[in-house]
Amino acid sequence: MSVSPHHPGAAAPHQLDDLYAGPPPWDIGRPQPAFQALADAGGVYGRVLDVGCGTGEHALMAARLGLDATGIDLAPRALEFAAKKAEERGLTARFLRHDARLLAGLGETFDVILASLVFHGFRGQDREAFVESLCAAVKPGGRCFLLCFRDEPLPASGSALRVAPQEIRTAFADGWRIDTIDAATVDSTLPVHAEGIRGWRAALSRI
Repeated sequence: MSVSPHHPGAAAPHQLDDLYAGPPPWDIGRPQPAFQALADAGGVYGRVLDVGCGTGEHALMAARLGLDATGIDLAPRALEFAAKKAEERGLTARFLRHDARLLAGLGETFDVILASLVFHGFRGQDREAFVESLCAAVKPGGRCFLLCFRDEPLPASGSALRVAPQEIRTAFADGWRIDTIDAATVDSTLPVHAEGIRGWRAALSRI
């Protein structure tokens, strides 16, 4: 399974756009269950930023709750699909082409940031820049939720990107409180992953 985390570290911009020539496996036409459960429990509120939004399902989930929702991605084609979904569903959400490592450039802060299948794609300085970027974009006391692949081999996959809980703890050691790192399921459209892919959902608070 080849899964892109929707950011420039994974591919060149034109390659990111090419990923959306047809529906990619992570584009399941609805929010990931781990984030939908979060929204159902009242964990998504205020101004919401969907980082690496792809075709916008999590921003649209927030918009459906009547929240101020923004999605960012570097793939223009994905953003076009997201805007079209919003129009078809009668929802109001903003979609911007922007680098997830440069969120300070938005000049805005958010109450909740959602990052589905993004964190595990960054390594080294890119990961540090991404975490600093999240710090700049979330309000003090705000929340950030990550959905990542669990640190174990994936069935019928090659060099899949995976994350150990300690990597999350290390990356967010400064300026954050790590509230929970829970087992989660990542849904995919690929038949080989019909029962879902084992992952982590991390809940972080900005301090």
